[in-house]
Amino acid sequence: MNEEIKDDLTYKIIGCAMKVHAVLGNGFQEVIYQRALAIEMEKQGLRFERELEMPLFYDEKPIGSRRVDFLIEEKVMVELKALIKLEGVHLAQGLNYLVAYEVDLGLLLNFGAQSLEVKRLRHLKNKRNV
Repeated sequence: MNEEIKDDLTYKIIGCAMKVHAVLGNGFQEVIYQRALAIEMEKQGLRFERELEMPLFYDEKPIGSRRVDFLIEEKVMVELKALIKLEGVHLAQGLNYLVAYEVDLGLLLNFGAQSLEVKRLRHLKNKRNV
C-alpha cells in the first residue's frame, strides 16, 4: 500500500483522537476513550474493528490470545492507554501487537496525559515486498 495513503489514514485517526481528548480531557478510564473514539471514527467514515481478538502461537501451537483496541481499515492497529505517562513496556506491547496482527503500522494513543500522546509504531519485519 502506498505510504502516503497510510499517512493520510493515520492523520485522520490522530485527528479523531485529538477531538476526543479536547472534549473529554484526561482522567477517564481507557474504555471511555475507546467508546468516544469509535463514535468519532464512525463520523469520519473510517472502517474499523474494535476489541479484535487474535490467537497467539508458539512453535505453531496456540498459547493464548490478545485483543487490540482497534484495527482500522485493516491497515493500522491502534492501542489506547489512559496513563499519566507512557513507558517503554507500552511501546514494546504495541510492537508485539503489530507482529501478532501482521500489520506494519500502528498508533499508541495515550489519553491520560495533559496533552494527547501519540506514538507511531512500525515493525519492519512485517514489511511486505510489493
